Amino acid sequence: MPRARAVRFHEHGGPEVLRLEEVETGAPGPGELLLKVEAIGLNRAEALFRGGHYIEPARRFPARLGLEAAGVVEAVGPGVTGVEPGRTVSVVPSFSMNDYGVYADRALVPAASVVDRPEGLDAVGGASVWMPYITAYGGLVEVGGVRAGDTVVLTAASSGVGLAAIRTALRAGAVPVATTRTRAKKGALLAAGAAEVIVTDEEDVTARILALTGGRGADLVFDAVAGPGVTALTRAVAPGGTLLLYGAVGGLPTPYPGFDLGMPAVALRTYTMLETTRDPERLRRAHAYVLSGLRTGVFTPRVDRTFDLTEIVAAHRAMEAGEQVGKLVVTVAPVS
Repeated sequence: MPRARAVRFHEHGGPEVLRLEEVETGAPGPGELLLKVEAIGLNRAEALFRGGHYIEPARRFPARLGLEAAGVVEAVGPGVTGVEPGRTVSVVPSFSMNDYGVYADRALVPAASVVDRPEGLDAVGGASVWMPYITAYGGLVEVGGVRAGDTVVLTAASSGVGLAAIRTALRAGAVPVATTRTRAKKGALLAAGAAEVIVTDEEDVTARILALTGGRGADLVFDAVAGPGVTALTRAVAPGGTLLLYGAVGGLPTPYPGFDLGMPAVALRTYTMLETTRDPERLRRAHAYVLSGLRTGVFTPRVDRTFDLTEIVAAHRAMEAGEQVGKLVVTVAPVS
Protein backbone atom coordinates (compact mmCIF):
# COMPACT_ATOMS: atom_id res chain seq x y z
CA MET A 1 0.00 0.00 0.00
CA PRO A 2 1.55 3.39 -0.97
CA ARG A 3 2.45 5.58 1.96
CA ALA A 4 2.96 9.31 2.13
CA ARG A 5 3.97 12.18 4.35
CA ALA A 6 0.86 14.33 4.55
CA VAL A 7 -0.05 17.51 6.39
CA ARG A 8 -3.16 17.13 8.55
CA PHE A 9 -4.80 18.96 11.45
CA HIS A 10 -6.70 17.40 14.33
CA GLU A 11 -8.52 20.56 15.44
CA HIS A 12 -9.25 24.01 14.09
CA GLY A 13 -6.74 26.68 14.95
CA GLY A 14 -3.73 28.67 13.83
CA PRO A 15 -0.78 27.40 11.77
CA GLU A 16 0.55 25.54 14.81
CA VAL A 17 -2.19 22.88 14.51
CA LEU A 18 -0.66 21.56 11.28
CA ARG A 19 1.14 18.21 11.58
CA LEU A 20 3.28 16.34 9.06
CA GLU A 21 2.30 12.69 9.50
CA GLU A 22 2.83 9.38 7.74
CA VAL A 23 -0.38 8.02 6.22
CA GLU A 24 -1.53 5.38 3.77
CA THR A 25 -2.74 6.86 0.51
CA GLY A 26 -4.52 3.82 -0.88
CA ALA A 27 -4.70 2.93 -4.55
CA PRO A 28 -6.51 5.27 -6.96
CA GLY A 29 -10.18 4.43 -7.36
CA PRO A 30 -12.46 5.06 -10.35
CA GLY A 31 -11.78 8.48 -11.82
CA GLU A 32 -8.74 9.06 -9.59
CA LEU A 33 -4.99 9.14 -10.00
CA LEU A 34 -2.07 8.95 -7.59
CA LEU A 35 0.30 11.89 -7.85
CA LYS A 36 3.90 12.18 -6.73
CA VAL A 37 3.76 15.77 -5.55
CA GLU A 38 6.70 18.04 -6.39
CA ALA A 39 5.37 21.44 -5.37
CA ILE A 40 2.26 22.90 -3.70
CA GLY A 41 0.74 26.32 -4.25
CA LEU A 42 -0.67 27.88 -1.08
CA ASN A 43 -4.09 29.53 -1.13
CA ARG A 44 -5.97 31.64 1.41
CA ALA A 45 -8.84 29.12 1.32
CA GLU A 46 -6.59 26.59 3.04
CA ALA A 47 -5.88 28.91 5.96
CA LEU A 48 -9.61 29.58 6.31
CA PHE A 49 -10.38 25.84 6.20
CA ARG A 50 -7.72 25.13 8.82
CA GLY A 51 -9.14 27.84 11.07
CA GLY A 52 -12.77 26.78 10.68
CA HIS A 53 -13.81 29.88 8.74
CA TYR A 54 -14.11 28.52 5.20
CA ILE A 55 -17.35 28.33 3.20
CA GLU A 56 -17.54 24.64 4.15
CA PRO A 57 -16.43 23.20 7.51
CA ALA A 58 -14.15 20.23 8.03
CA ARG A 59 -16.48 17.24 8.31
CA ARG A 60 -14.07 15.11 10.32
CA PHE A 61 -10.66 15.07 12.00
CA PRO A 62 -7.90 14.55 11.23
CA ALA A 63 -8.51 16.76 8.20
CA ARG A 64 -6.27 17.34 5.23
CA LEU A 65 -5.45 20.41 3.18
CA GLY A 66 -4.39 21.54 -0.25
CA LEU A 67 -6.02 22.44 -3.55
CA GLU A 68 -3.18 23.22 -5.97
CA ALA A 69 -0.05 21.26 -6.82
CA ALA A 70 2.33 20.05 -9.52
CA GLY A 71 3.78 16.59 -9.83
CA VAL A 72 4.14 13.35 -11.76
CA VAL A 73 1.36 10.80 -12.23
CA GLU A 74 2.33 7.57 -10.46
CA ALA A 75 -0.79 5.45 -11.08
CA VAL A 76 -4.28 5.83 -12.54
CA GLY A 77 -7.55 4.31 -11.42
CA PRO A 78 -10.24 2.48 -13.38
CA GLY A 79 -11.89 4.49 -16.12
CA VAL A 80 -9.18 7.15 -16.33
CA THR A 81 -8.21 7.94 -19.92
CA GLY A 82 -5.99 10.55 -21.51
CA VAL A 83 -3.39 10.54 -18.74
CA GLU A 84 -0.83 7.88 -17.94
CA PRO A 85 1.91 7.21 -15.35
CA GLY A 86 4.94 9.42 -15.85
CA ARG A 87 2.96 12.42 -17.13
CA THR A 88 3.85 15.78 -15.56
CA VAL A 89 0.68 17.58 -14.55
CA SER A 90 -0.74 20.34 -12.38
CA VAL A 91 -3.73 20.04 -10.06
CA VAL A 92 -6.29 22.84 -10.26
CA PRO A 93 -8.79 23.47 -7.44
CA SER A 94 -12.03 21.70 -8.33
CA PHE A 95 -12.73 19.49 -5.28
CA SER A 96 -13.58 19.73 -1.61
CA MET A 97 -10.75 19.46 0.91
CA ASN A 98 -13.08 17.13 2.80
CA ASP A 99 -12.46 14.66 -0.02
CA TYR A 100 -8.90 15.33 -1.21
CA GLY A 101 -5.83 17.27 -0.12
CA VAL A 102 -2.47 17.80 -1.86
CA TYR A 103 -0.33 18.89 1.11
CA ALA A 104 1.66 15.67 0.86
CA ASP A 105 4.47 13.98 -1.05
CA ARG A 106 1.90 11.55 -2.53
CA ALA A 107 -1.77 12.37 -3.00
CA LEU A 108 -4.89 10.93 -4.59
CA VAL A 109 -6.70 13.49 -6.75
CA PRO A 110 -9.60 13.39 -9.22
CA ALA A 111 -8.33 12.89 -12.75
CA ALA A 112 -10.71 15.67 -13.85
CA SER A 113 -8.73 18.14 -11.71
CA VAL A 114 -5.41 17.81 -13.54
CA VAL A 115 -4.09 19.68 -16.56
CA ASP A 116 -0.94 19.02 -18.55
CA ARG A 117 2.13 20.97 -17.50
CA PRO A 118 3.67 22.56 -20.57
CA GLU A 119 7.29 21.94 -21.47
CA GLY A 120 9.55 24.51 -19.89
CA LEU A 121 7.34 25.09 -16.85
CA ASP A 122 8.96 23.60 -13.77
CA ALA A 123 7.12 22.21 -10.76
CA VAL A 124 7.21 25.47 -8.78
CA GLY A 125 5.77 27.31 -11.76
CA GLY A 126 3.27 24.53 -12.35
CA ALA A 127 2.01 24.86 -8.78
CA SER A 128 1.67 28.64 -8.98
CA VAL A 129 0.10 29.66 -12.30
CA TRP A 130 -3.17 27.80 -12.78
CA MET A 131 -5.30 28.92 -9.84
CA PRO A 132 -4.42 32.62 -10.23
CA TYR A 133 -4.79 32.76 -13.99
CA ILE A 134 -7.87 30.54 -14.21
CA THR A 135 -9.53 32.64 -11.50
CA ALA A 136 -8.63 35.85 -13.33
CA TYR A 137 -9.74 34.47 -16.70
CA GLY A 138 -13.03 33.12 -15.35
CA GLY A 139 -13.86 36.34 -13.52
CA LEU A 140 -12.69 38.95 -16.00
CA VAL A 141 -13.27 37.22 -19.34
CA GLU A 142 -15.95 34.52 -18.93
CA VAL A 143 -18.14 36.30 -16.38
CA GLY A 144 -17.03 39.94 -16.50
CA GLY A 145 -16.81 40.19 -20.28
CA VAL A 146 -13.92 42.65 -20.06
CA ARG A 147 -13.31 44.57 -23.28
CA ALA A 148 -10.58 46.75 -24.71
CA GLY A 149 -10.69 50.19 -23.14
CA ASP A 150 -12.51 49.08 -19.98
CA THR A 151 -11.24 50.26 -16.62
CA VAL A 152 -10.87 47.29 -14.27
CA VAL A 153 -10.31 47.86 -10.54
CA LEU A 154 -8.50 45.01 -8.77
CA THR A 155 -8.44 44.84 -4.97
CA ALA A 156 -5.79 42.94 -2.95
CA ALA A 157 -3.81 43.24 -6.15
CA SER A 158 -0.50 41.94 -4.78
CA SER A 159 -1.96 38.44 -4.35
CA GLY A 160 -1.32 35.73 -6.92
CA VAL A 161 -4.80 36.27 -8.38
CA GLY A 162 -4.42 40.05 -8.29
CA LEU A 163 -1.17 39.95 -10.25
CA ALA A 164 -2.67 37.48 -12.73
CA ALA A 165 -5.69 39.76 -13.12
CA ILE A 166 -3.42 42.68 -14.00
CA ARG A 167 -1.88 40.65 -16.82
CA THR A 168 -5.28 39.33 -17.94
CA ALA A 169 -6.72 42.85 -18.09
CA LEU A 170 -3.73 44.06 -20.09
CA ARG A 171 -4.07 41.14 -22.50
CA ALA A 172 -7.69 42.21 -23.14
CA GLY A 173 -6.64 45.81 -23.80
CA ALA A 174 -8.25 47.02 -20.56
CA VAL A 175 -6.80 49.44 -18.02
CA PRO A 176 -5.96 47.74 -14.69
CA VAL A 177 -6.21 49.89 -11.57
CA ALA A 178 -4.78 48.13 -8.52
CA THR A 179 -5.59 48.74 -4.87
CA THR A 180 -3.36 47.90 -1.93
CA ARG A 181 -3.64 48.72 1.75
CA THR A 182 -0.24 50.39 2.19
CA ARG A 183 2.24 51.99 -0.16
CA ALA A 184 4.85 49.27 0.54
CA LYS A 185 3.69 47.29 -2.52
CA LYS A 186 2.89 50.20 -4.83
CA GLY A 187 6.14 49.98 -6.79
CA ALA A 188 5.80 46.24 -7.30
CA LEU A 189 2.25 46.66 -8.62
CA LEU A 190 3.27 49.37 -11.08
CA ALA A 191 6.15 47.14 -12.22
CA ALA A 192 3.67 44.28 -12.69
CA GLY A 193 1.68 46.40 -15.15
CA ALA A 194 -0.91 48.30 -13.12
CA ALA A 195 -1.80 51.58 -14.81
CA GLU A 196 -2.53 53.18 -11.44
CA VAL A 197 -2.30 52.10 -7.80
CA ILE A 198 -4.68 53.29 -5.08
CA VAL A 199 -3.36 53.06 -1.50
CA THR A 200 -6.54 52.44 0.47
CA ASP A 201 -5.13 53.45 3.88
CA GLU A 202 -4.30 56.90 2.52
CA GLU A 203 -6.77 57.68 -0.27
CA ASP A 204 -10.51 57.99 -0.82
CA VAL A 205 -11.12 54.96 -3.03
CA THR A 206 -14.36 56.19 -4.58
CA ALA A 207 -13.00 59.65 -5.36
CA ARG A 208 -9.79 58.30 -6.84
CA ILE A 209 -11.54 55.83 -9.15
CA LEU A 210 -13.95 58.49 -10.34
CA ALA A 211 -11.08 60.90 -10.93
CA LEU A 212 -9.13 58.32 -12.93
CA THR A 213 -12.16 57.61 -15.13
CA GLY A 214 -13.26 61.19 -15.72
CA GLY A 215 -16.20 60.75 -13.36
CA ARG A 216 -17.65 57.75 -15.22
CA GLY A 217 -16.51 55.00 -12.88
CA ALA A 218 -14.97 51.55 -13.37
CA ASP A 219 -16.49 49.14 -15.87
CA LEU A 220 -15.57 46.16 -13.69
CA VAL A 221 -14.45 45.84 -10.07
CA PHE A 222 -12.87 42.48 -9.19
CA ASP A 223 -12.94 42.41 -5.40
CA ALA A 224 -11.17 39.89 -3.18
CA VAL A 225 -11.66 41.78 0.09
CA ALA A 226 -15.44 42.29 0.53
CA GLY A 227 -16.56 43.73 3.89
CA PRO A 228 -17.56 47.37 4.43
CA GLY A 229 -15.38 48.58 1.55
CA VAL A 230 -17.92 47.18 -0.92
CA THR A 231 -20.06 50.29 -0.50
CA ALA A 232 -17.23 52.63 -1.54
CA LEU A 233 -16.40 50.42 -4.50
CA THR A 234 -20.02 50.25 -5.64
CA ARG A 235 -20.20 54.04 -5.68
CA ALA A 236 -17.33 54.01 -8.18
CA VAL A 237 -18.84 51.54 -10.68
CA ALA A 238 -19.86 52.97 -14.06
CA PRO A 239 -23.52 52.86 -15.16
CA GLY A 240 -24.16 49.30 -16.32
CA GLY A 241 -20.89 48.12 -14.80
CA THR A 242 -20.25 45.14 -12.56
CA LEU A 243 -18.90 44.56 -9.07
CA LEU A 244 -17.64 40.97 -8.91
CA LEU A 245 -16.90 39.57 -5.43
CA TYR A 246 -14.54 36.59 -5.53
CA GLY A 247 -13.14 36.57 -2.01
CA ALA A 248 -13.60 37.84 1.53
CA VAL A 249 -10.07 38.19 2.84
CA GLY A 250 -11.09 41.20 4.93
CA GLY A 251 -12.99 38.86 7.23
CA LEU A 252 -15.76 41.38 8.01
CA PRO A 253 -19.49 41.28 7.20
CA THR A 254 -20.34 42.59 3.75
CA PRO A 255 -23.25 45.05 3.52
CA TYR A 256 -25.56 45.04 0.52
CA PRO A 257 -25.17 48.41 -1.22
CA GLY A 258 -28.83 49.37 -1.42
CA PHE A 259 -30.87 51.80 -3.44
CA ASP A 260 -30.01 54.67 -1.09
CA LEU A 261 -26.74 55.13 -2.97
CA GLY A 262 -28.59 57.04 -5.67
CA MET A 263 -26.64 55.44 -8.49
CA PRO A 264 -27.46 54.00 -11.91
CA ALA A 265 -27.87 50.28 -12.37
CA VAL A 266 -24.92 48.23 -11.09
CA ALA A 267 -24.64 44.45 -11.33
CA LEU A 268 -23.46 42.77 -8.13
CA ARG A 269 -22.28 39.17 -8.42
CA THR A 270 -20.24 36.62 -6.55
CA TYR A 271 -17.74 34.40 -8.36
CA THR A 272 -15.58 31.43 -7.46
CA MET A 273 -13.14 29.66 -9.73
CA LEU A 274 -15.11 26.44 -9.15
CA GLU A 275 -17.59 27.80 -11.71
CA THR A 276 -14.78 27.28 -14.21
CA THR A 277 -12.90 24.25 -12.91
CA ARG A 278 -16.01 22.11 -12.33
CA ASP A 279 -17.37 22.77 -15.83
CA PRO A 280 -15.37 20.69 -18.34
CA GLU A 281 -16.02 23.03 -21.26
CA ARG A 282 -15.17 26.18 -19.35
CA LEU A 283 -12.06 24.52 -17.92
CA ARG A 284 -11.03 23.55 -21.45
CA ARG A 285 -11.33 27.17 -22.56
CA ALA A 286 -9.51 28.45 -19.48
CA HIS A 287 -6.68 25.96 -19.94
CA ALA A 288 -6.26 26.99 -23.57
CA TYR A 289 -6.32 30.68 -22.66
CA VAL A 290 -3.73 30.38 -19.90
CA LEU A 291 -1.56 28.01 -21.92
CA SER A 292 -1.40 30.45 -24.83
CA GLY A 293 -0.45 33.23 -22.42
CA LEU A 294 2.35 31.11 -20.96
CA ARG A 295 3.67 30.14 -24.39
CA THR A 296 3.81 33.75 -25.57
CA GLY A 297 5.31 35.01 -22.31
CA VAL A 298 2.36 37.30 -21.55
CA PHE A 299 1.63 35.18 -18.47
CA THR A 300 4.42 34.10 -16.13
CA PRO A 301 4.59 32.46 -12.70
CA ARG A 302 4.92 35.02 -9.91
CA VAL A 303 6.40 33.32 -6.85
CA ASP A 304 7.33 35.39 -3.82
CA ARG A 305 8.95 32.69 -1.71
CA THR A 306 9.28 28.92 -1.37
CA PHE A 307 9.24 26.66 1.69
CA ASP A 308 9.96 22.97 2.21
CA LEU A 309 7.07 20.68 3.17
CA THR A 310 8.63 20.34 6.62
CA GLU A 311 8.22 24.13 7.01
CA ILE A 312 4.45 24.12 6.45
CA VAL A 313 3.73 25.91 9.75
CA ALA A 314 6.10 28.75 8.81
CA ALA A 315 4.58 28.84 5.32
CA HIS A 316 1.08 29.32 6.74
CA ARG A 317 2.32 32.01 9.10
CA ALA A 318 3.84 33.84 6.14
CA MET A 319 0.59 33.51 4.20
CA GLU A 320 -1.40 34.99 7.08
CA ALA A 321 1.07 37.87 7.46
CA GLY A 322 0.12 38.93 3.93
CA GLU A 323 3.43 40.57 3.08
CA GLN A 324 4.09 38.59 -0.10
CA VAL A 325 3.79 39.80 -3.66
CA GLY A 326 2.66 36.77 -5.63
CA LYS A 327 2.38 33.12 -4.59
CA LEU A 328 3.90 31.20 -1.73
CA VAL A 329 4.93 27.71 -2.86
CA VAL A 330 5.94 24.63 -0.84
CA THR A 331 8.47 22.30 -2.45
CA VAL A 332 8.45 18.56 -1.81
CA ALA A 333 11.46 16.24 -1.71
CA PRO A 334 11.22 13.32 -4.16
CA VAL A 335 9.65 10.10 -2.88
CA SER A 336 10.93 6.65 -3.72
